[in-house]
Amino acid sequence: MRKISFIMLALLICAVAHAEIRLGGLFSVTGPTSFLGMPEKQTLEMLVEEVNKQGGINGEKIKLFIYDTQGDENITINSFKRLATVDKVVAVLGPSRTGSALAIKNLAARYKLPLISCAASLDIVTPVNKYVYKTPQSDTQVAEKLLEYLASKKKKNIALITEQSGYGSTGRDAVLDIAKKYGMNIVADEKFRDKDKDMTSQLSNIKGKKYDAVICWAAGAAPAIIARNAQQLGMGDLYMTQGVASMKFIELAGDAANGIKLTAGRIVVADQLPDSDKFKKTLVKYKNDFEGNFKSPVSAFGGHAYDAFMLFKTAYSKAHTGGDKLAGELEKIKKMIGIAGEFNMTPGDHTGLSKDSFVIVEIKNKDFVLAN
Repeated sequence: MRKISFIMLALLICAVAHAEIRLGGLFSVTGPTSFLGMPEKQTLEMLVEEVNKQGGINGEKIKLFIYDTQGDENITINSFKRLATVDKVVAVLGPSRTGSALAIKNLAARYKLPLISCAASLDIVTPVNKYVYKTPQSDTQVAEKLLEYLASKKKKNIALITEQSGYGSTGRDAVLDIAKKYGMNIVADEKFRDKDKDMTSQLSNIKGKKYDAVICWAAGAAPAIIARNAQQLGMGDLYMTQGVASMKFIELAGDAANGIKLTAGRIVVADQLPDSDKFKKTLVKYKNDFEGNFKSPVSAFGGHAYDAFMLFKTAYSKAHTGGDKLAGELEKIKKMIGIAGEFNMTPGDHTGLSKDSFVIVEIKNKDFVLAN
């Protein structure tokens, strides 16, 4: 009996010593939105390696299971199911795109598997689902920040051109709604598909209107095409969102990017922030770590994965498990300084950010600078 007890004790010690946290990731690493997913994947891998070197979370090392969604909703659904049923992860970080996140939000509840999305739409967390969270600022907050800025510049007549996608659709709705608050006129409302190769027709329609500003709400390669088409037509006063807050956009748009203003997280101007800024230390460390590891410029998109992992780490360190306990700890997180801003989750708010998480930046000389 004593011998059996010793064997059982040895097995228990061995199991504890090899305890691991199985964590999933879904990112569009390839495909038209690879510029979103690749830095997210790289960031998650970098942070997990760092945490594991420090002993893990509660002494448990993390084992990652990452799948490339290619930005495709069906691939995302199948990959989420695999993470839930085969890999048996305790949480999933991602996906990168709004449409992909909306496609799996109900699966998170079905499998009781916490999902921390890296996509922006408010629809991802509305209505509130106990198991679904997200890290980017919501499209309503983007619209509020951008229109507030335009109002301060006395710009009243707004032309809108949006991508026909989850991100573009919810962004368009937010602008149309919030414009009323500022007494703005929507003088044009054009749309395009994310795989379109020329938007001259839509922009020509806008050019014929009397506008003070053009808002392009899109992500991926399409906004760069719009920037080049607008330049060819001699159009100015072009505004965009954090969907283009990466050096990849500037590379694709070339000289046409200069002068464009956009909402962005502070990460793209981290070095320009005053030392008194409470986010600067975190931002600069992440920027230096990412650029040192991957020899490529940091972006807001990798920052979404940074925040997703830090939310997970904070919650798991208290929950010690997944499911209901992990979800419950996620919505209790307060005053967590991340890349997007300060996170204050509540049972009714599974983003936990405000419009003040944004700054307005301008593209000058192939770089982002704080706008006046």
